[in-house]
Amino acid sequence: MTGMRLQLDNPEATEELGALLAAHQPVPAVVFLHGDLGAGKSTLARAWLRALGVTGAIRSPTYTLVEHYPLPGGGLAMHLDLYRIGAAGELEFLALEDAEATLWLVEWPERGGDALPVPDLEIALAISGTGRAADLAATTPAGRGWLTRLAQKGQLRALPESSPEESAADGG
Repeated sequence: MTGMRLQLDNPEATEELGALLAAHQPVPAVVFLHGDLGAGKSTLARAWLRALGVTGAIRSPTYTLVEHYPLPGGGLAMHLDLYRIGAAGELEFLALEDAEATLWLVEWPERGGDALPVPDLEIALAISGTGRAADLAATTPAGRGWLTRLAQKGQLRALPESSPEESAADGG
């Protein structure tokens, strides 16, 4: 399985998706979050981090560009929001090449260019009716295994009011 489409009819479904992805993610994992303003990228990232055990405030990295979250049991999650950068070169001062994160959640990744690692999973969120549509595309072997595990366990079918289906757009 290289991709799937989900209908997320309410905020709870978006939060459940974040929890499911967190529960089955490979380590390390790099995830690019695509979508217009208000599409649900930050909601998904916040739910994901909560599911990994992050407590306390989960701040939006809109102005700081990156927020770091130590994970219970070890590891580090980084949540990046690159909306406000003009060019990938502006990321140099963040020393991302030295980051040893076990999870990268990157909003507006197209602005980061080659300064970012290759994603395992790309998630495109879009407003769809009163909810959101989520297209998940695996781009590495780890990402393909991740989506396959989720599909085999049938857990995505339990999302409130959602119906997963494999995306035919990428042949698979």
